Amino acid sequence: MDNDMNIDVGEKIRNLRKIKKLSIATLSENTGLSIGLISQIERNKVVPSIKAMWKIAKGLDVNIGYFFEEDTDKDVIVRKSDRKKIQTNDATKIYELLMPDLVDKNLELLLITLKGETKKNKGLVNHEGEECGYIIKGKMKLIFDAKEYILEEGDSFYFKSNVNHVYENYNKDEECVLICAMTPPSF
Repeated sequence: MDNDMNIDVGEKIRNLRKIKKLSIATLSENTGLSIGLISQIERNKVVPSIKAMWKIAKGLDVNIGYFFEEDTDKDVIVRKSDRKKIQTNDATKIYELLMPDLVDKNLELLLITLKGETKKNKGLVNHEGEECGYIIKGKMKLIFDAKEYILEEGDSFYFKSNVNHVYENYNKDEECVLICAMTPPSF
């Protein structure tokens, strides 16, 4: 099994939009994203940001994980070599799903690697739910509600996700690796 996510997200968005009998213009209105951007995403011309995917998922009334699911066996074990990687438009952040899938799940468990210099103070997000994380390696900056926290190996965090937040790598020469649980699932 290929461990990179080779799922046609754009096609899934387009198919679901058509099933729900929504025009691109209506989806644009529901999400606040431009018609052009939605069209490019559907044609896989651009990789959408996580924030854009949340808006699209909300606009289509599905969990964001819907767009990343593959038809897989309902295994209870995820081997390191079989982890699904979730691609975003920020190559400095790698998300690996530590669960077989997100179908009918209330929780999401991710291994997140922050490489190099992440986008400083950009892409603050907020969404429903809660997040909890544990730093395995390196240092991370957590920006949460206009406050900045530096977390090191062995530190952990918890917060309600409806406040603006973002994770950033603290040291551009060393990657930061953390495990993060989110509810409800974001991907």
